[in-house]
Amino acid sequence: MSNYLVIVESPTKAKTIKKFLGKRYNVVASLGHVIDLPKSQFGIDIENNFKPKYITIRGKGKILNELKKASKNAKKVFLAADPDREGEAISWHLSRALGIKEEEPCRVEFHEITKNAVKEAFKKPRPIDLNRVNAQQARRILDRFVGYKISPLLWKKVKKGLSAGRVQSVALRLIVEREEEIEKFIPQEYWSLAAVFQANGSKFTARYYGANGKKQVPANQEETAGILEAVKKHDFIVAEVAKKERKRKPAPPFTTSSLQQEASRKLGFTTRKTMLIAQQLYEGLNIGKEGVVGLITYIRTDATRISTGAQSEARAYIESAFGKTYVPDVPPVYAAKKGAQEAHEAIRPTSVIRTPKDLKEFLTRDQLRLYKLIWERFVASQMSPAVYDTVTAKIHAGPYEFRASGSQIKFDGFMRLYIEGQDEEENEESGLLPPLVQGEKLEPIEFKPEQHFTQPPPRFSEAMLVRMLEEKGIGRPSTYAPIINTLQARGYVTREKKVFYATELGKIVLEQLLEFFPDIFDVDFTAQMEEKLDQIAAGNLDWIDVIRDFYESFSHRLKVAEEQMQEVVLEPEESDETCPHCGRRLVYKMGRFGKFLACPGFPECRFAKPVVKELNVACPQCGKMLVERRTKKGRKFYGCSGYPDCDFTSWEMPQKEKCPHCGYITVQKGKKLVCANTECAKVIKELADESDQKKTKTALRTAVGRKVNE
Repeated sequence: MSNYLVIVESPTKAKTIKKFLGKRYNVVASLGHVIDLPKSQFGIDIENNFKPKYITIRGKGKILNELKKASKNAKKVFLAADPDREGEAISWHLSRALGIKEEEPCRVEFHEITKNAVKEAFKKPRPIDLNRVNAQQARRILDRFVGYKISPLLWKKVKKGLSAGRVQSVALRLIVEREEEIEKFIPQEYWSLAAVFQANGSKFTARYYGANGKKQVPANQEETAGILEAVKKHDFIVAEVAKKERKRKPAPPFTTSSLQQEASRKLGFTTRKTMLIAQQLYEGLNIGKEGVVGLITYIRTDATRISTGAQSEARAYIESAFGKTYVPDVPPVYAAKKGAQEAHEAIRPTSVIRTPKDLKEFLTRDQLRLYKLIWERFVASQMSPAVYDTVTAKIHAGPYEFRASGSQIKFDGFMRLYIEGQDEEENEESGLLPPLVQGEKLEPIEFKPEQHFTQPPPRFSEAMLVRMLEEKGIGRPSTYAPIINTLQARGYVTREKKVFYATELGKIVLEQLLEFFPDIFDVDFTAQMEEKLDQIAAGNLDWIDVIRDFYESFSHRLKVAEEQMQEVVLEPEESDETCPHCGRRLVYKMGRFGKFLACPGFPECRFAKPVVKELNVACPQCGKMLVERRTKKGRKFYGCSGYPDCDFTSWEMPQKEKCPHCGYITVQKGKKLVCANTECAKVIKELADESDQKKTKTALRTAVGRKVNE
């Protein structure tokens, strides 16, 4: 019989930990929360200091009974849920249900699922941290006030099935306000003027800066022409040449938020997909001889701290793989953001020795891609800075000034392995300028005047939205994935070409919320509430006082909204297509998998069909256009628009390029272009992804830099 009972959240985590602890430990899973607020009722006793009414979650009764039975036969019970507020709350509910005393050291906390980390954690169990529990309770109750009181109001006044959320609706506000900025934006014309010179056998470009030491941006063609005519009357003289060495430091190791952003930019992952795969890597995967092991540290963290052991291992690896010059003299320390939980570490591989190449045969393609991203980011964060040679030249033509600059990589440092992605394209590094001497006269070869227009702010991509939410202190990175999911599921926003568009429904809902609840859905107010929750977790604020302050204002505004909010009639967007059953014009509706067309005569007429996206690729069987479709479970596939007359389908995305061997269409399979004909199935060519292209450019610049230095 096992002497000790260990309770974790997931069966995978249980299996991994069991391997480390041995036969004396019975490791079981609670499958997440077992006890929570009821779904079918409000569940908060407002008159009794906001006391929550906790119940056993429907369907979890059997699990709780099994845990109770197992705890009676155990010498001691350890609660090893995740090391965050949610994990603390799960442990607290279990401790009460199992009759564990409040002061009992039953809570075990570890930040990576490795043998050493787990065994060390079991040597120093602690009592449940009630401050963390209270912070989680406060968040849960605040969210319930907003969700359970405002959502029914939206059902009544706007449309059934809608929802409001304390953080969700503020995220919607950011998207809607960005949409409004774009709609109101008036482009302004401006011009640039470049001069091309030749010196010492090399051409280079200088850009017009201004006159008499003041920066000037020409507003129109006439002004640009006037400047051009004036500068031609003067000699072009090199007024100043400045040479500098510039260092570029690596990005810090990943936090939850930065991982979500980078996975979105480089891998095209949604926040939900990133967190799902990261959880798998954290909880443990079978990697052959080692068995099941956790490959990365805990994934919900806002800290950039790294343990000394992990840092030492990384430095040793870097020296052996890249050479001593790639190891900085002093291990880097990255500044944490305000309020970060420094007890946590950044997200890193549990062992740098497990390279992506070593794990390739054990992980799925997406698991490997995310692990590689985490591994490279961490190793790069411990490497030496990159070093650039930069030259800036000021060229005067009378009172007018042109400026030229160039830079070249002198030492690639961390860039040899990894470069952080950008939300917006950066200008490519230019080559070094030719040797220039102060006082030297230059002859212009040509002038390049160019018209431009100011651009509106970009729409939010998933990475940009996550960054904005984090910068403004709204919510927590662990909640971003469900928030973004909900916004799309409710039809408040759509995601097209990787950016979010606010729908008419989203704008109407937000307008109603801001009219009656301006404080609650204010960006600063929401950020301040997050700070208060942190203060509760630190033991500096009483959670009941925080809830009471919120409720006083909220209850008043709710009463006004219930009396004064007007009903909104939503007119469905009509399409050009007519219903084949009754002749009415079909309207667009939002469903679980996005927009679809439906007959407005529902329920008398139930005709509906999906809105399909054409690929501009002809079906190899009948010649009609191929379209993107989804299965009932939401999985994407490609089929013929002539279905059911033509049954061609493909899981991989068809491409325009034909197979040179048999003439059949090709499909993109991973990073390869492959013939879709199963009898041929030849690989046509390798496809380089965006990150590979960037690495190639970096490698070329590095090679050129080395050549210059040699």
